[in-house]
Amino acid sequence: MIVVICTLRDFSIMTIFAAWSARMEPIFYNFDRMKDKLDFGKGDIGRLFRAIFFPTLIGMVFNSALNIFDGMFVGHGVGSEALAAVNIVAPLFLICAGIGLMFGIGASVAGSIRLADGNVGGARLIMTQAYMAGAVIFGLVILVSLLFTRPLLYALGCSPALEAQATDYLLWLLPGLMFFYLQCAGMMLIRLDGSPRYAMAVQVVGAVLNIFLDWLMVFPLGMGIKGASIATSISCAGAGLMVIAYFLFFSDKLKFCRQPLTKVALKGALRNIGYMARIGFATFIAELAMGVMMVTGNFMFLSRLGEAGVAAFSVGCYLFPIMFSISNAVAQSAQPIISFNYGARDMGRVSQALRVALFAACCCGAVVAAVMWGGSGLLTSVFINHGEAAYDIASGGVPLLGLCALPFALNITFIGYYQSCERSTRSIVYMLLRGLVFVVPGFVLLPRLIGVEGLWLAIPLSETLTLMVIAAAYIARRQKRRRTRSQNL
Repeated sequence: MIVVICTLRDFSIMTIFAAWSARMEPIFYNFDRMKDKLDFGKGDIGRLFRAIFFPTLIGMVFNSALNIFDGMFVGHGVGSEALAAVNIVAPLFLICAGIGLMFGIGASVAGSIRLADGNVGGARLIMTQAYMAGAVIFGLVILVSLLFTRPLLYALGCSPALEAQATDYLLWLLPGLMFFYLQCAGMMLIRLDGSPRYAMAVQVVGAVLNIFLDWLMVFPLGMGIKGASIATSISCAGAGLMVIAYFLFFSDKLKFCRQPLTKVALKGALRNIGYMARIGFATFIAELAMGVMMVTGNFMFLSRLGEAGVAAFSVGCYLFPIMFSISNAVAQSAQPIISFNYGARDMGRVSQALRVALFAACCCGAVVAAVMWGGSGLLTSVFINHGEAAYDIASGGVPLLGLCALPFALNITFIGYYQSCERSTRSIVYMLLRGLVFVVPGFVLLPRLIGVEGLWLAIPLSETLTLMVIAAAYIARRQKRRRTRSQNL
C-alpha cells in the first residue's frame, strides 16, 4: 500500500491521495497520540528517563520473551540438537544486530547533536545515509551467506551432526535480515523523534507475531527448525514495515530525504557514515563479542562435554541476550538525553542523566541476577526436558552465569554514556575488554584451573575485570578535573 501511495504522489494524483488520507486520518491520529513530545533540553531528567525507559524496557522484555519462546518451541518441539543448531547460527544473527545497532546509535547521537543545534535537515540526512549504508552492508552479508553456507557454518562451530538443521535455519533466516536492519536502526531514531511508545509497539508486535508463528509452524504444521526460521523472517518483515511506515507518515522531525548525487555530497555522505560507524562501533563490538562468546563457548563445551554441552550452553546463550536487552534498555533510554544536552553543552544535565542511568542499571542487574540464581532449574526446563544430559549441565551452570548480571549492566551503561558524548575510543576499548580481551582467555584458562565450572565463570570474570578498569579510569578522571579546578581557583 505504501508503494502505491508513493507512486500516486509521484504522478501528482492529489485528489486520490487526499481521499485516501481522509480515510486514514483516524489511524494517523491514534499513532500521533503515541508521541510523547519529549523536551530533552529542559524537561526533568528523571521524568524524561522514565518516559523513555519503561516503553523501551517493555519492548526489550517482549524481545526477551521471543528468545525464550523460540528456544522453548525448538527445544521441546524439535529436540536439543535443533537447539544446538540454532545456537550455531546465532552469532551471525548477532553480528547483523550489531551492524543495525551500530548505525542506529551512531545516527541517533549525530542526529541528537544536530537537533540540539536546530539543524533538522542535517538530522534527516544523517538518518537517510544510515539506512543507505546498512542496506549495502546487509546485502553483502546475505550474498556471502548464500554463496558460502557450509564453510560459514563450520567456521561458527558446526559439526556434521548439526549441519543439516543449521543449514535449514540459516537459509530461511536470510530473507528477513534486511527488514531486521530496518527495525534495529529504527528503534533509536524513533525514540529520538519523541515516540518511545511507538518504538515499543514495533518490538511488541514483532515479538508477538514471532511467538505465534513459532508455535504454529513448529507444532501444528510440524515444519521443524525451518518453520522456526520462517517465523523469525516474517516477524522481522512486519516490524521493519512498521518502522518504514512511521518515518513516512507519523514522524515529527525525522523523515527520509533525498541524498544529493554530486561528488561533494557523496564525499560528505561517506564522511558521515564513517562518523556514525565510529560512534556506534562499540555497540557492534558488543554484538560481535556475543557472537565470539558463543563460538568460543561452542568449541569449548563441545570439546569437553560433547553435543550435550553445546545444548546446555545454548541455554546460557538464550539468557545472555536477555541480560543484554535489559541493560541496553537503560543505555538506550539515557542516550538521547545525554547526546542532546552534550550537543547543547549542558554538562550538568549530562552528569545527572548518567547518575539516573547508573541507578537504574544497578536495579536491573540485581533483579536479573536474583532470577538466575533462584530459578536456574525452571529456566533450564523452559528449553530442555528433564532427564536429558544437557539439563543437568545447564541447571548447574546458569547460577554461575548469573554472577555477571550486575557488572554487565553497569558496563553497558558506562559504555553507552561514552558513546553518547562522542568518546568513541573509550567506548570501543571498554567493549573490547569485556567482549574479547578478557572473555576468550577466560574460556580457555578457567576450565583448566577449576574444571567445568570455569566455562560458566568466564563471562562473569570478564565483566567484573572490565568494571574495575572503567571505575578506576572514571575516578581518576574526576580527581584530575577536581585538581585542575582547584589550581585554577
